Amino acid sequence: MTPITTTAELAAYCDKIKGQPFVAVDTEFMRETTYWPKLCLIQAAAPNAEAVIDPLAEGLDLEPFLAILRDESIEKVFHAARQDVEIFNNLKAMPKPLFDTQVAGMAAGYGEQIAYDALVRQMLKIELDKSSRFTDWARRPLTEAQLTYALADVTHLAALYPILKARLEKEGRLAWVHDEMQNLCDPAVYDVEPENAWKRLKPRRHTSKYLAVYKAVAAWRERTAQQRDQPRGRILKDEAIDELATQAPTDAGAIDRLRSVPKGFSGSRFGPDLLDAIKEALKDPDAYAPVIERSKIAASPAAGAVVELLKVLLKARAEDAGVASKLIATVSDLEQIANDDDAKTPALTGWRREAFGEDALKLKRGELALVLDGTRVRVVEVRRAPKVSAAE
Repeated sequence: MTPITTTAELAAYCDKIKGQPFVAVDTEFMRETTYWPKLCLIQAAAPNAEAVIDPLAEGLDLEPFLAILRDESIEKVFHAARQDVEIFNNLKAMPKPLFDTQVAGMAAGYGEQIAYDALVRQMLKIELDKSSRFTDWARRPLTEAQLTYALADVTHLAALYPILKARLEKEGRLAWVHDEMQNLCDPAVYDVEPENAWKRLKPRRHTSKYLAVYKAVAAWRERTAQQRDQPRGRILKDEAIDELATQAPTDAGAIDRLRSVPKGFSGSRFGPDLLDAIKEALKDPDAYAPVIERSKIAASPAAGAVVELLKVLLKARAEDAGVASKLIATVSDLEQIANDDDAKTPALTGWRREAFGEDALKLKRGELALVLDGTRVRVVEVRRAPKVSAAE
């Protein structure tokens, strides 16, 4: 097998797949020691043509393939697409429309976050060869076995897609998957603006001083990781951001006394810049601190018990529908519903509200009950006795 290594070869391949209804896509990349993922291989399979593309080939311009990803007349099929989409979004080629077979598998009742090999085994009755799964995809040349292994990821994906899509259409669940795809294709999900880095973390306090330093340190770490092309955790751990925000150190000695900051950090090349970022945030904490919307209703003492009941209801409704429960609601969704009937959560909108959300609210109001029937939980309506007037 010969991979595509020139722009002319890539353009010729892309000409073949223009006008096709879909193209299955997968990538091989490395990011263990870098901030930015290093794209090492692209595999693609349309109904009439398949190829392995070598993005590391000298002089190769990926633009012909990126144009295919931007072409909204061609559906792009991935499995567990998030990291692949992140790579292409960085290349200014958000793949739309998108179909993720892992999400589709969840909607079709194949379990939580089903792996690609498991989906192929269950749907196509094919056992995948895993002998090259730990390949260093950045090394060249790649062997015939490695290229064959890589291409199999999309040839089977192209076979899965029409079967899975037809099943979801028949069951009226294709819209469920499309709803999820809108989230996956939202550029905000892949935002790497340093000033927004704090949003991916979990601040523990809500004072202006704490939040100002928290935001400043998270932004400093993100910017430094990007500039040095190193993983965030190699610059500073998440727990260190919390401790720095809590203690708000303004000199080298105060930084070195923190337990979660590496020993001697203040004297490293990072120390002065980190201190400058903290001091800048402390000049006007009220202005710099992010605004975090607090829940309208504080957590009630009974909220924990309500969440546990909602978990049982969710499992029962997911089993009834033959769909993975995680696709319907997360634990965070349940916690929000437990504390607020009007919570701004996906579980209380659209098809999720029909499948679960409405029943969740009824359970809270005492209008539904959970009954153990052998080994299965049944959901039953609670019939309230009519009120008796005083005259009677």
